[in-house]
Amino acid sequence: MEVQLENVENSICKGINLKVKSGEMLVIAGRTGAGKTTLLNIIAGLTSYKGRILFDGNPIDHLPPEKRQVGYMFQNQLLFPHMSVWENVAFPLKAKGLKGEVLKRRVKEALELMGISELSDRYPSTLSGGEAQRVALARTIATMPKLLLLDEPFSKVDLGTAKRLRLHLKRIQRQMGITTLFVTHNLQEAFEMGDRIALMEEGRIQQIGTPEELLFSPANRSVSSYFGNPNLFCCSGQKGLPFGLAQVDLGSFSLIVPWSGRRILKVAFFPWNVYLSQDPPPGPNVNRFKGKIKQMEKVGASTRIKVQIGEEFITVELEESALKQMDLREEKEVYVIIPLRWIKTLEAEDGV
Repeated sequence: MEVQLENVENSICKGINLKVKSGEMLVIAGRTGAGKTTLLNIIAGLTSYKGRILFDGNPIDHLPPEKRQVGYMFQNQLLFPHMSVWENVAFPLKAKGLKGEVLKRRVKEALELMGISELSDRYPSTLSGGEAQRVALARTIATMPKLLLLDEPFSKVDLGTAKRLRLHLKRIQRQMGITTLFVTHNLQEAFEMGDRIALMEEGRIQQIGTPEELLFSPANRSVSSYFGNPNLFCCSGQKGLPFGLAQVDLGSFSLIVPWSGRRILKVAFFPWNVYLSQDPPPGPNVNRFKGKIKQMEKVGASTRIKVQIGEEFITVELEESALKQMDLREEKEVYVIIPLRWIKTLEAEDGV
């Protein structure tokens, strides 16, 4: 389902014009207080607004929330503690009047889709954080909404669980072909999940585009400051390789990157997507380099590490749990691994 907002606003959101393509995963990103949740509430019909909202070209402003065919998973999505997993997932379906074999089939399909069929008889108090989030998602998608609204769905689980849930959600969203708006303040999450990203600040959308468009061509200072300091290199030369790859020269080292056939101008990757190893990593020697730690700096819950490779520097960001497993210090030699899937490229428009 295609979703379109025309000059939508209220006391928090200002002049929102937005088109979400059918089957798209659009991430609404921005810092806390940017107006992201309010925007979801507007689309769901949970708060007043001016302007027009259209689903597949049809205005829905007159429709109450229960008639908009929207599935909404709130940030604090609580399960009913006195109900089993099966009963939690069945609850919104029963509220819609489903019963008998139709009800059983829909609950069964939702549990299978989220990979939690074996949890059907369990109660919320016995579930892990990740399991509870899967149940909440199953309950949301069981109603078969045409539009899925997800407000920071993985902010309450640990980082490892959140990563697994993101991968699973992305897969089932593709499988179902359901149009989805995914709210997050987490930059890493935005890049992993979004076909496109809409960056909000102070109730306004600052820029909408692919992750590469926002990264390489920020519309203003607000956008560029949000993306922080990625590892960014200008390409001085390239050589085409099979399977949609190219080898690019970045000064002191060369990198294998995704390639569509056009001239590559710049290459970027974020510090948290770079891995460090104290020992030579196993496997093929692709995008793996030996370097020396020149600086270590504590930044929030992570440590930012600057590694020198020849004349170039690569910034790596490690979580506390990963840092504790390694004996790292300045001037120590380490191996840097840059996974191909996290590398973004800016290519020339004319291909030359």
